[in-house]
Amino acid sequence: MTEHIKIESKDHVLTLTFARPDKKNAITNAMYGALADAIIAAETDAATRVIVLRGEGDMFTAGNDVGEFAMMATDAFNGERHVSRFVEAIARSTKPLVAAVQGRAVGIGTTMLLHCDFVVLAEDAQLSTPFVNLALVPEAASTLLMPLRVGYARAYEMFALGEAMDARAALQLGVANRVVPLSRLHAETASVAARLAKLPSGSLAATKRLMRNAEVLTAQISAESECFAARLKTAEAREAFSAFAEKRPPEFTKLAS
Repeated sequence: MTEHIKIESKDHVLTLTFARPDKKNAITNAMYGALADAIIAAETDAATRVIVLRGEGDMFTAGNDVGEFAMMATDAFNGERHVSRFVEAIARSTKPLVAAVQGRAVGIGTTMLLHCDFVVLAEDAQLSTPFVNLALVPEAASTLLMPLRVGYARAYEMFALGEAMDARAALQLGVANRVVPLSRLHAETASVAARLAKLPSGSLAATKRLMRNAEVLTAQISAESECFAARLKTAEAREAFSAFAEKRPPEFTKLAS
């Protein structure tokens, strides 16, 4: 295990597990670094034919570690933001990406699913993208991919109001491939991954390249990242993070945008 990321390889399937259940699998900068390293390395590893993303405990991930993001909004953080490396890695990955999602998938927990080729949800899954609630903007090319997947109206509602989408709605709108009882989640995911691992990998990669233009996606990611970084420095973001830490509702109406 590396920085709360479990890395397991078996039968040509690389499984990456968010292993920070005591913190709702909130993803730290170090975790993003470990995820990016593993996915990038898998690109040139012939033994890895499928990548599975999953989370320990009762939820997939609460998204970014908000406390860490609050620090990044100040001048105290001087390191590389590995989230950018992770997002680009999943956008450029030619290997099949499979996700197993239980409980809540917040923020990047939902937007990363738009880069997965096969998404299995437990019946209790709840997908949400409350970026605006934190005075930020969506990332991971989700401002392009989410409207394409669910339509502009529903995507705007998810981004602006931050309201959750349940598993059945996600299936109906094409965000997920299957919904299964929680008890069957990992067995179903393993079955799908095993089937994909037996298929001709070159054909799968070529099909994925034809379906997804990595250059378009990474250009959108860059535009979002620039805006995201600027938003982190705003008075609105400072108010959002302060309110989160103080467990109170934020007050944005008296601030300049």
